[in-house]
Amino acid sequence: MSAVAGVREAMVDAQRELGKAGGVVLDGRDIGTVVFPGADVKVFLTASVEERARRRFLELKEKGMDVKLEDLTKDIARRDKFDSERKIAPLKCADNAHYLDSSQMDIPTVVNAILKLCKEA
Repeated sequence: MSAVAGVREAMVDAQRELGKAGGVVLDGRDIGTVVFPGADVKVFLTASVEERARRRFLELKEKGMDVKLEDLTKDIARRDKFDSERKIAPLKCADNAHYLDSSQMDIPTVVNAILKLCKEA
């Protein structure tokens, strides 16, 4: 839905309203480039397609869902390609964002890395 101009515009307005007071942490594929291009700290958090699929696979298996790792990997790669190539608010790392590849990190390590970036800002 985020590729539809009217939906995207309404979502950006709503997100900006939620964050206008500051002191917020937001996650999204265009938060740092479109929604809040002037944010104090921007982190482009990513992981390899394979790692994201593995994490999703484990999450869904834990919920009792019957999923295939290969299908999840294909779906994530397809979504990345679509989101990166769309005309409206494409997925990309902002020029002034910190690029953080979490492929080899656990959650506490990621959190600590982001907190360090915030303290340095």
